[in-house]
Amino acid sequence: MIDKLEFFIALARERHFGRAAEESGISQPSLSAAIRQLEDQLGVVLVVRGSRFQGLTPEGQRVLEWARRIVGDARTMREEMRAAKTGLSGHIRLAAIPTALAMIPRLTEPFQAKHPDVTFSVVSRNSLQVLSQLDNFEIDAGITYLDNEPLGRVTSVPLYAEHYTLVTAEGTPFADREAVTWKEMNGVRLCLLTPDMQNRRIINQHLAEAGVTVKPTLESNSMVVLLSHVGTGQWASIMPRNVAKSFGFAKQIRMIPIIEPEASHIVGLVATHREPFTPLVSALLYQARSLSAADLV
Repeated sequence: MIDKLEFFIALARERHFGRAAEESGISQPSLSAAIRQLEDQLGVVLVVRGSRFQGLTPEGQRVLEWARRIVGDARTMREEMRAAKTGLSGHIRLAAIPTALAMIPRLTEPFQAKHPDVTFSVVSRNSLQVLSQLDNFEIDAGITYLDNEPLGRVTSVPLYAEHYTLVTAEGTPFADREAVTWKEMNGVRLCLLTPDMQNRRIINQHLAEAGVTVKPTLESNSMVVLLSHVGTGQWASIMPRNVAKSFGFAKQIRMIPIIEPEASHIVGLVATHREPFTPLVSALLYQARSLSAADLV
């Protein structure tokens, strides 16, 4: 039953029998047969079928909720028994919003110092993808904003607060200022993250509140791309202060606080809410809680 539920979760995620089979490491006929057997066992139709996958039935949507819960509990049990036998080991899959990537070593470095047999993989995702991948068991935990858009049913631990700066080259407008206002961003040639990023939506919101219409001349989902364009002197950007500092700018780049208002948003670790957590996730949440509260001011 557990295997069939895992196949069903993969199908709901991929929305395609072939891709779900490939993801699950089985043939497409085997996956289709497993889904049929699951439907027979439960006595309901789970999938709307035609020439291709057309979605889940209402019963399928409900079974998907149960499947996620049951598969999650089964995985937790297996990991807990392994940890009891051999100590904490394994692999943690972590997804983070782009503005948080530079901050991850503050979590992973002390964690691996305590648990050297645990490895990590880290990917960059937007905030909606972080939550979706948590739901679909594609990641174990995520790092995203906690206080701006709905998170759903997750456990969260605050890690730090973002404060915003104008990042610009020396010799450009505002480069000699100690602070600038959101309203003064009107007319600045900006490069910003793409609109699917929550950081961009936050910046749009603060600019709109100041009466400024956002018209970036360059967009990217990569902070490195934005920073390289700022370095040309032809663009400026609005970035969290901790992100800008983490790149170790040369002297010709300035970071100027943006005030009126001095906005901040909390970024933290999120994990699917369940009791008990897997030993790995439990240890990661414990490590996150041990980080300095001074970062939240």
